[in-house]
Amino acid sequence: MTMLDRMRRHRNWLKWSLALVVLAFILLYIPDFLRGSNGAGLNDAVATVDGRDITVNQFRRAYQRQMQQYRAAYGAQMDERLLKQLGIDQRIVQQLVEEEAAVAEARRLGISASDEEVTQRIIAIPAFQENGQFIGYDKYRQMLAVQEPPVKESEFEEQVRRSITVEKLQAALTNWITVPESEIAAEFKKRNEKVKLAVVSFPVDKFRANVQATDAEVSAWFDGHTADYRMPEKRKVRYALVDVQAARDRITVTQQDVQRYYEDNQQQYSTPEQVRASHILLKTDGKDDAAVKKQAEDLAKQAKGGADFADLAKKFSQDESNNSKGGDLDFFGKGQMVPEFDTIAFAMKPGDISDPVKTQFGYHVIKLIEKKAASQRPIAEVQAQIEDQIKWQRAQDQAQRTADDVATKLKKPADFDTVAKPQGLNVAESAFFSREEPIAGLGMAPAAAERAFELKDGEVSDAIRTPQGFAFITVTGKQDAYTPKVDEVRARVREDVLKKKALDAARQQATTLASQLKSGDFTAIAKGAGLEVKTTDLIARGAPVGEIGVSPAVDAAAFSLPAGSVSDAITTDNGAVVVKVVERKDPTPDEVKTGLPNTKDQLLNERRGRFYGSYMTKARDRMKVNVNRQLIAQITG
Repeated sequence: MTMLDRMRRHRNWLKWSLALVVLAFILLYIPDFLRGSNGAGLNDAVATVDGRDITVNQFRRAYQRQMQQYRAAYGAQMDERLLKQLGIDQRIVQQLVEEEAAVAEARRLGISASDEEVTQRIIAIPAFQENGQFIGYDKYRQMLAVQEPPVKESEFEEQVRRSITVEKLQAALTNWITVPESEIAAEFKKRNEKVKLAVVSFPVDKFRANVQATDAEVSAWFDGHTADYRMPEKRKVRYALVDVQAARDRITVTQQDVQRYYEDNQQQYSTPEQVRASHILLKTDGKDDAAVKKQAEDLAKQAKGGADFADLAKKFSQDESNNSKGGDLDFFGKGQMVPEFDTIAFAMKPGDISDPVKTQFGYHVIKLIEKKAASQRPIAEVQAQIEDQIKWQRAQDQAQRTADDVATKLKKPADFDTVAKPQGLNVAESAFFSREEPIAGLGMAPAAAERAFELKDGEVSDAIRTPQGFAFITVTGKQDAYTPKVDEVRARVREDVLKKKALDAARQQATTLASQLKSGDFTAIAKGAGLEVKTTDLIARGAPVGEIGVSPAVDAAAFSLPAGSVSDAITTDNGAVVVKVVERKDPTPDEVKTGLPNTKDQLLNERRGRFYGSYMTKARDRMKVNVNRQLIAQITG
């Protein structure tokens, strides 16, 4: 129901939908590190797909959009440094590659969007409407012009054209997919049946102390599972590090610096009025509007009469993004929802339940959970945070300048001593590491690890962004993949043997007790054996079962048994269990009848999504894709 949701749900079954691209240009803040110059031109390519460039400008806009979503979800204080370390930039590039590949495939198949389709899509975008009508082309152009930075009309309309083109591609590839009615009914029952279980656990840890592994058993296990212990290809590097943390520690921030930053970033420390609401959505696409409205009125009546709103949402809401959470939309501010929804939600009081509200998506029944007044964090409260932000910004700038200077001089391995050390860089050598392992001294640095496997002997890398700062590397050792001798991995193999023995012991005890539990008082027999019986609530498939967690094996056994039955011993990831089905709750015929349309939509979405994803994976395999990770690191700093 946010602006992004509105576009996404235009074709909600298409997780790859490019409709969200349209609103990427509207009302986005720009992170400070994207404002300044970093040597990368807006038209430089961060990646190419089938000969077509994905530019720095496209990457920046996508990054802005992603950061806006994180800030909307987690607050204005979301730490950008952490997100970068988690690889948000690489995920964004992957999304852009997938988008460009879809456009390329549509072009190959002769699928395009007409000027009329682009026009109709633009005038239907809620952001460009007032009272349900298009705001007019003058205001439309003004809205694009006042964005920061301004958005060119031609650029925006090209994104709309791309969005429509890919939607048409997706439809052409998947609209033939259907789901038999018998499968829909079976799936609804499977997703909505519940069981209440009495559980007796045999955790593997309780058996671990009573098992041993001889050297002969360790050797035999190793011989039978040699491939599990194969050592990957590794590299060793010498590196010169521009240490950002060290630079940060040397920086002093004055009170005037803090005050100026606070005043320049007031919005970052203010929170507008917010509400938290849940909703039940009944879609009207292709349906009788009056019938859908009547069903919504009935659900509103049930909710106002005391029925559990969350249960109603789980059973009837057709909003796949939150119906499993009882329709919870979490907190949102004004303007994040479509206008009709927004107006009603902010006029309600906590606990209120609305009459049906009609929007472009269908009919909503809204329950207001909580309200938060607008607030402004005082400077004293954010003083330390601002100081830290300023230090990091200045340290990053300083490190970037140093890295740029060193990069012009560091050309061969000998320069690590004659250039890097005199500049104050930390020069050291790592241990051997694989592509997926951290590098000693640099930490988890995927870009550096990947580069180490690309460098030729005697070659020195450009500056590579790592969690510690900017690193220059040269390869000093190579180790091919190999199968180790048992002594090299004996401790690891021994642990695997002990775990297997403990698991076998847990399964054996569970099997022995299961036959007794089936023939007598489940609780009394378990307690007589010194075991605790834990009872769950009514749970659906995929729900965690106590300390066992989510277990497909437990689900398979529990949901195949009638009430009162006891299972055989069930092996889980962390031991074994025996369960008794205390109670079963199957959906009623009325619930099945009402819920079938929603389940049909979900199954269609899933199957079409899987087919489209598989198709595009094969399509991308036919294309030549290159990603300039060094440029990405330079852009994000």
